[in-house]
Amino acid sequence: MNQPTEDDDFVQFVRARQGTLLRAARLYCGDPHIAEDLLQEAFVKLASRWESVRDGSPDAYVRRILYRDSVSRWRKWGRERPYAAGPGERDVFDTGPVSSGVDEWVAGAPVREALAQLPPRQRAVIVLRYFEDQSEAQIAEVLGTSAGTVKSQASKALAHLRRLMPEFVDAGMAEGGL
Repeated sequence: MNQPTEDDDFVQFVRARQGTLLRAARLYCGDPHIAEDLLQEAFVKLASRWESVRDGSPDAYVRRILYRDSVSRWRKWGRERPYAAGPGERDVFDTGPVSSGVDEWVAGAPVREALAQLPPRQRAVIVLRYFEDQSEAQIAEVLGTSAGTVKSQASKALAHLRRLMPEFVDAGMAEGGL
């Protein structure tokens, strides 16, 4: 039998993780087209470092690239607001089959608008924690910060979200969400 090569490992990783990582990129930046560009650029960067990253945590490496590139783009071009889909257009969060109740909860424009008002680091913490179900330690690794920073950013972000959309947060807490 043929031994899998590094290229095969990379291709398998990309195929297995691209959907989840694209969803995270969409939540970071709020625009599906920019998210696709961010992910493509992240995979190019990963490919150049695959040999040294593959035995560690390539998922965290790509998430860190997505986050940093999203912030860099935000700083360069200014804060962008996700748009509401028009008639006949796909929505930012429309990615196909839903695997959890979270997607149904964020189906409305108020949640997208509230996420867009968070600073990039706070948005990244919320996306990683509540949409990607990452632990505080995993988020700290992705963002290159301490677990304490993740906790404080999450606390500030949740307080901001509570002010922006109290009716949604109260409903989410009643169901065991935010």
